[in-house]
Amino acid sequence: MIENIRLAFQGIWSHKMRSVLTMLGIIIGIAAIITIVSTIQGTNEQIKENLIGAGNNVVTVNLNQSGYSYDMSWNPIPSGVRTITEETRQELEQIDGVEKVSLYNSRNYVNMVYYLNAEYQGEIYGIDSNYLSVYGYQVKQGRGFTQRDYDQFRKVLLVDTNVVKNLFGGESPVGKNMEIQSEVFTIVGVVALSEEFAPTINSLSDYHMYANTSSGCIYMPITTWPTAYQFDEPQNVAIKVKDTDTMTQAGKAAADLLTDKQIQDPDNSEFDYRSQDMLEQAQKLQSMSKSTNTQLIWIASISLLVGGIGVMNIMLVSVTERTSEIGLKKAIGAKKKRILLQFLTESAVLTSLGGLIGVISGVILAQVISNIMQIPVSISGVAILVAVVFSTLIGVIFGMLPAYKAANLNPIEALRRD
Repeated sequence: MIENIRLAFQGIWSHKMRSVLTMLGIIIGIAAIITIVSTIQGTNEQIKENLIGAGNNVVTVNLNQSGYSYDMSWNPIPSGVRTITEETRQELEQIDGVEKVSLYNSRNYVNMVYYLNAEYQGEIYGIDSNYLSVYGYQVKQGRGFTQRDYDQFRKVLLVDTNVVKNLFGGESPVGKNMEIQSEVFTIVGVVALSEEFAPTINSLSDYHMYANTSSGCIYMPITTWPTAYQFDEPQNVAIKVKDTDTMTQAGKAAADLLTDKQIQDPDNSEFDYRSQDMLEQAQKLQSMSKSTNTQLIWIASISLLVGGIGVMNIMLVSVTERTSEIGLKKAIGAKKKRILLQFLTESAVLTSLGGLIGVISGVILAQVISNIMQIPVSISGVAILVAVVFSTLIGVIFGMLPAYKAANLNPIEALRRD
């Protein structure tokens, strides 16, 4: 085998221009496929990270009315919906794949929230003691909420780094007061995600999708929430699961459990709980992306077919050129199997070399496209391995006919042609 490979490289080197032109179809096809696959994977990862949030594996479950999220920013307390008890929260933690559960209240649109004369326009949350760990927040300044804050209904706040930047001009807000619904609250700490996530924004629609997260968030203890807002207000649920793939199943199981336990008359009620499945949305967008790009892969594969035909053609020419050599080898005792293996090896080496050059070209091209068009790419090791193996198979498949022809030459007729 080593001798066959050496002879193959010798043959390629002795006909350099012909070999390069023969490999060109393979190079273009493999490079195109590597580039497309890298772009698909990079785009899909961007979609997934933007929707899910850098892999924190959190599913939110909210109250819905007639299929629409019930926003307490402007709606009254819903009739027939119970508040979630600690016992129910513990039941949620028993769902397969769930690591931790947090209960919280929220306002996405607020008014009557001030620092000095500046009005705050972000979001406000009433959170329990699990919320920060569920979402992966860390205290950057000051302190977090203590159990006494919850037990004694203290009017204290945490703010995130966006609030510090937008409302406090970057100065430390710890110890300063804010007015919420005419109640005075004291800021005790600043929080931020342990791995700060910023969605990739490539278009105006992306901007509008994520713009509401840029003003920042304010957090108060969930037990203090009724001081500023309503009593017996139904909570939302944040569920941290073990891995991203578990999000859909765990979210639906939690929503079903809450609908059964929290809605007084589930059969006739217009209210139910539903999970906001970011993973499912990501998968739908990824599927749309893949369906388009799969067509491009098939188109790129045509060049591999053309390249394979070119390899078969040049190997047939090679067999004709080396007829006397084949005849001599057979005359001194070379078997059909050895002749067959020699030409198959030469064909496979030719296409494998083209595949390697195509992989390198594809990786470089993917990076160039990424830099020019500002789109993410993700180089797949599996795709590279498959491309090289596939190019080798092309050499074996399309080299079979020339190799078979060489192996079956009559040695006497072959020697006469010299």
